[in-house]
Amino acid sequence: MGEIEGTYRILQTPGSRLGAQKTSGVSTLEPGQNLLTAMASSPAKAHERDLPVKIRMLDNTVEVLDIESKCYGQTLLTEVYKHLNLIESDYFGIEFQNIQSYWIWLEPMKPVIKQVRRPKTTMLRLAVKFFPPDPGQLQEEYTRYLFALQIKRDLAEERLTCSDNTAALLVSHLLQSEIGDFDESEDREHLKTNQYLPNQEKLEGKILEFHRKHVGQTPAESDFQVLEIARKLEMYGIRFHLASDREGTKINLAVSHMGVLVFQGNTKINTFNWSKVRKLSFKRKRFLIKLHPEGPYQDTLEFLLGSRDECKNFWKICVEYHTFFRLFDQPKPKAKAVFFTRGSSFRYSGRTQKQLVDYIKDSGMKRTPYERRHSKVRASTRTSNTDVPKQSVPFSEGLRTPGSPASTAAPFHSVHSLASPASIPPMFAEPSPSSLDPRAPYTRIPDKTTAAPVEEAGRKLMQQPGSPVLQGLPVDHPQLSSLVLKSPLGLTPAFQVNLNAVTQGSSPLLSPVLSDAGGARIEEDDEMKRKRYPTDKAYFIAKEILATERTYLKDLEVITVWFRSAVIKENAMPEGLMTLLFSNIDPIYEFHRGFLKEIEQRLSLWEGRTNAHVKGDYQRIGDVMLRNMRTLKEFTSYLQKHDEVLTELEKATKRLKKLEMVYKEFELQKVCYLPLNTFLLKPIQRLMHYKLILGRLCKHYTAEHRDFADCRNALKEVTEMTSQLQHSLIRLENFQKLTELQHDLIGIDNLTAPGREFIREGCLYKLTKKGLQQRMFFLFSDMLLYTSKGVTGTNQFKIHGHLSLHGMLVEESENEWSVPHCFTIYSAQKTIVVAASTRLEMSKWMEDLNVAIEMAKKSTEKSEMLLENSVCNRSNRSSDEVSVEQESEDDIHSSRSSLDRQSHHRANTTMHVCWYRNTSVSMTDHSVAVENQLSGYLLRKFKNSNGWQKLWVVFTNFCLFFYKTHQDDYPLASLPLLGYTVSCPVEADGIQKDYVFKLQFKSHVYFFRAESKYTFERWMEVIKRATSSPARSSLLLPKEKDTHTD
Repeated sequence: MGEIEGTYRILQTPGSRLGAQKTSGVSTLEPGQNLLTAMASSPAKAHERDLPVKIRMLDNTVEVLDIESKCYGQTLLTEVYKHLNLIESDYFGIEFQNIQSYWIWLEPMKPVIKQVRRPKTTMLRLAVKFFPPDPGQLQEEYTRYLFALQIKRDLAEERLTCSDNTAALLVSHLLQSEIGDFDESEDREHLKTNQYLPNQEKLEGKILEFHRKHVGQTPAESDFQVLEIARKLEMYGIRFHLASDREGTKINLAVSHMGVLVFQGNTKINTFNWSKVRKLSFKRKRFLIKLHPEGPYQDTLEFLLGSRDECKNFWKICVEYHTFFRLFDQPKPKAKAVFFTRGSSFRYSGRTQKQLVDYIKDSGMKRTPYERRHSKVRASTRTSNTDVPKQSVPFSEGLRTPGSPASTAAPFHSVHSLASPASIPPMFAEPSPSSLDPRAPYTRIPDKTTAAPVEEAGRKLMQQPGSPVLQGLPVDHPQLSSLVLKSPLGLTPAFQVNLNAVTQGSSPLLSPVLSDAGGARIEEDDEMKRKRYPTDKAYFIAKEILATERTYLKDLEVITVWFRSAVIKENAMPEGLMTLLFSNIDPIYEFHRGFLKEIEQRLSLWEGRTNAHVKGDYQRIGDVMLRNMRTLKEFTSYLQKHDEVLTELEKATKRLKKLEMVYKEFELQKVCYLPLNTFLLKPIQRLMHYKLILGRLCKHYTAEHRDFADCRNALKEVTEMTSQLQHSLIRLENFQKLTELQHDLIGIDNLTAPGREFIREGCLYKLTKKGLQQRMFFLFSDMLLYTSKGVTGTNQFKIHGHLSLHGMLVEESENEWSVPHCFTIYSAQKTIVVAASTRLEMSKWMEDLNVAIEMAKKSTEKSEMLLENSVCNRSNRSSDEVSVEQESEDDIHSSRSSLDRQSHHRANTTMHVCWYRNTSVSMTDHSVAVENQLSGYLLRKFKNSNGWQKLWVVFTNFCLFFYKTHQDDYPLASLPLLGYTVSCPVEADGIQKDYVFKLQFKSHVYFFRAESKYTFERWMEVIKRATSSPARSSLLLPKEKDTHTD
């Protein structure tokens, strides 16, 4: 078998960045040494003859560096980074091809001539070594520019495989960065002389079509868009290493920030997350992954690579990736063996990502301008703002130009350059007409201070008081980079705004946007903006109507636009059902489109953005509400048919396999951020919202106020409608919940049987032969189900047992079993012992069970019949014999199969959140959550970050959904709030702002800042009420629902 040649114990270097104890890895440095002292003390003789080394940079220029013949790799790396003036250098490395023609990384701690066989003739090249999951984590604009060049290289070399549409879109952003705004003849000429894609000629039309849409986008914006698109691709940052598994199947191995990946062809079939890996080692050609024993796989996995060198090379890359992304600190030195060593001593010797980010934030160093060799458009200065995520400068402070530190001259000389740099006009000179041309070529010189030319767009933005830029977040531009405006004389810089796009993500419980990187940040200028707007409470109530109406219209579009398109494309829905569904929802959608325009116009007048001299006549909303509530009464007949629509749609999906497939596929799309049938309930639920909001307006106004009468009459109109639809809504909400559970539970048919009512779902621990095991319980009016979470790609729960409520008895049994919060359920079939996470959870379950048991006694025969028809035939194997694999909240980011796409959406349903948060939710909670929905812009801050990030936030279904703007079609991320507590910040939090609330779950802390006292109180109110509801079911006690009014 042979001895292990190299070992890397993950247990010794745990994922400390994910909350583990702060530990360090090991390094080959001597105690007290760092990289520079190690290089200085190397035995290389001074003034050895120089060795010319050729290095291809990311912009395809070739530089020649004269180095000492015995210098170490770190010396060469340092000189390259110094030449480029590169600050975030640890993301990069130098690679070269060996004799076998595969690429390997230059090691810092070895002499160059011992790694590169023929250094005089070998072409080395600079490349991105570590690809972060989110480009927002890159603090420097220059770093993002180099990353974009890497994506460009990967496209050309066919490493970054993607669809034709995506490839064309990427190239269009690269074109915008390099040659500026769309010009068909110039574009075609540029594409003739520059090869971005192997099949570029075929895609030229698409590239030009996309490029036409990027008018006005700066090079920095284009770079960011390239990275945003690329990072969502499965092949982003992936470098294949050919291997085979134990059965001899040809596979590709790769490594990323999350762990070791396995591909078959270009399809990812497995991910071994760092948290699951215990040890990485290699024996000759065999690469070994040792997993923690609780995993679903065998303890050790083995892969065979082409040679020992290839195997060792891949092992080294894995060691470096794990250290860079998972550790807090640089590894500590490893003590040298006294007599002999066995196996490779290789360890990563650079800075970790955490150290690098902290260094950039804390160093306070001035950042110098840089050069875009290819770009013919306006230059973009690297600002001196040290805290890069905090990206705005108060307008009054003017443009702060970075200093010009003397650059260290590296012994470089350029072999050839693809673009000749043009001269830059002096900063304080009168701008010439040519310098105002945004398409004029500019070059970045590292040791000179420059400023961008005057831009007419900037002047227009400054003149508009309602400009999105002045409000802190651009509506149309995801990123504004160095927007500089000079005075008419060109002497005094007026202001600079730097904004970065909100990041996007995909995790079920904690998405990438909830990481401390990137995002549009707002500072004190937002305070000035706030003071310009009305301060009356009625204005903010009206603004709530506007914000929630925008969200409601987007929700309707999920059905009227997106779902319609899906079923028409596949011809999956019968004509009769198409007519029934869309003839009922389309008129409502069209009405609300007009209603939203009216509200927007009224708020615009109220704020004084237009017709300021008559704005006093428009500082009210009651007349708009009254007029539209009267019109909406005409649509009551459509709303009453929603019961039939929901029922027929569910029947059709059971009957027609094609429709069922389209339905399930659609629910996996990002735009369908809630279960699909939830959107069909929105029109009736919206009436309830109007009733609550109008009630608040009436309470606020005095009887003499000119808007009071209209608001009161509008409230009467909407109350009349809601009273007609109240019973229907309760029935529909129950039906919707049953159908949702039907899709997520394996082992039960016809869960939507007539008469069955949903009561509570949640996590309990069931006592088995193996001890307490986590189970999901579902309580209905006739039975109690318990399930475990399967390891299927669809994230469904598998039913392990069902108990009839007839004859059931529940009693507390903490003393008997010595288990906290424990109670026993006696039923006709069996007796089970379960434990809740808290005493409150136990009391909720026992109360609901007892009430449900009493209700079941009145319908014994019906209940037995429902059970016979519902639960599928199953084996008699005891559920006690079934072991349940449990995932931690951190582990949900990794997928065990190629079904990652399916698990993405379903894991955000209430049952999955209950599973991870060890809590439960009743039907009362769902009903209260429906009443407590809210939308609007909030500023968000993390516990350890400095800047505030502006996001459009939607609160619904116990969850916060985050968007860049209200115009986006789908959320970037979500944060389920079950288990979170909401409170005001304490002094220790160091928050010096008004209207800030704090969300906390264990160590996860977020701060959100509202624009007014009213808005702040509303967010606090809805989150508290939706996450802290009473225990009883609204179906069993319908009057409970009426108590939740303002």
